[in-house]
Order: sequence, then C-alpha cells, then structure tokens
Amino acid sequence: MPTAMTFDSLMTVLQGYLERGTPLDVTVYQNLPFLINTAERAIARVFKIEGMLVSVTSALQAGLGVYAKPDRWRRTVSMSFGTTSVADPTQQNYRNFIYARSLEYCQKYWPDQSLTGPPQFYADYDYSHWLLTPTPDLAYPWSINYYQLPPLLDNENQTNWLTLFCPNLLLYRALLECTAFLKNDERVPTWTQYYQDELNAVNKEDLQRAADRTFKRNES
Repeated sequence: MPTAMTFDSLMTVLQGYLERGTPLDVTVYQNLPFLINTAERAIARVFKIEGMLVSVTSALQAGLGVYAKPDRWRRTVSMSFGTTSVADPTQQNYRNFIYARSLEYCQKYWPDQSLTGPPQFYADYDYSHWLLTPTPDLAYPWSINYYQLPPLLDNENQTNWLTLFCPNLLLYRALLECTAFLKNDERVPTWTQYYQDELNAVNKEDLQRAADRTFKRNES
C-alpha cells in the first residue's frame, strides 16, 4: 500500500539514509527538524510553480496606503481590486489591475498620501508591507496572488504541499542539508545532483501544465 510522506516519516527516512540521527545520537537528532525546515526554505526560494501560488481576497481601507503582506509571503505575482466598495468576493471580477513599480516611482507619482483615488500601482514598502498609490479612496475588495513559503513541518504540522506533491524533492534537499551539516563532503555532489534533477523535472511538468492550459484555451 502506498505511503505518504509526513514529518515523522521524513525524520525516519533521513535517519536510515544517514545512518545517524536516532534519539541516542543527540546532536544530529535534535538538529534534524531544523535541517528539514532549512530544506523547505531553500526550496521555496527557487521553486515558483503553481502549487506554491496562493490567491487571497481582502478589502482595501479608504485613506490607508500601506498594507501588511500575508504570512509566509515570498513574491507578489499580481494584484487587483473590484469595481465597488462592497467587499463581496462573489460579486466582484477584480478586473482593475494594480501594477508593480519601484518604491521610488510610487512615492514620486503620489507624494501626498493624504490624497486619495483608485489605486494604480504598488511597491514593496519593505519586506513585510506594500505601498499602494494613489492611496485608496474606497474600501475596494482586493485580490492578491503570491508565492508563499508553505507552512513548515514539525511535530504538530505533519504535512504540507511539498510532502504531498513533491516528497522526493524535499527528501533530496533535506539530505543535502544533512550531509553538509555532517561534513560528509563526498556525498554532497550526489544529493545535489538528485535534488537538481528532481527540481528540473517538477519545473518541466509545471511548464507543460501551463502550456496545456494555453492550448486548450486557444482551441476552444
């Protein structure tokens, strides 16, 4: 019967591959969760595919130009707002796109944030916030698409998107982190190659999926 990867099963598999990391091997055992999380973060930095894409809806606030980014945000893909001030996602088409610009461009374009209007541009105000210009004049319903860092694995959170759909990728990256931690330099090239091959395969599959969608749309 097929088995699914979980945080606990990944810990066990890593111990088998490394022949280290049992509870009696305290130093390695205590660091395995950290090394798994390091692998997850490393994957999220380079992995920009459909499975890591999140779409959320919220509402802008009249007179407020700076907004907090969602938890685990990695990179913004697109941003748009609805046509009325009623924040009802079922009644909105979100066809008013807000376009990415540099912070300096937005500040120069709309220097007085006390003035308001329909937003046209956004910028990274800092790592945790966006700046929208013009400052919104109404409480428009708001839609954001962004790449996220999946919820990190631990004893309480046993699975995430990586364990469900890309377990090999996570395993190979975790082994790469572990061998570097153990200073087992001769194994680093092996796991680097396994990881890169799996990364390329998943990226190719995602590109093919996008191409299939385009083909079907053009054929209809």
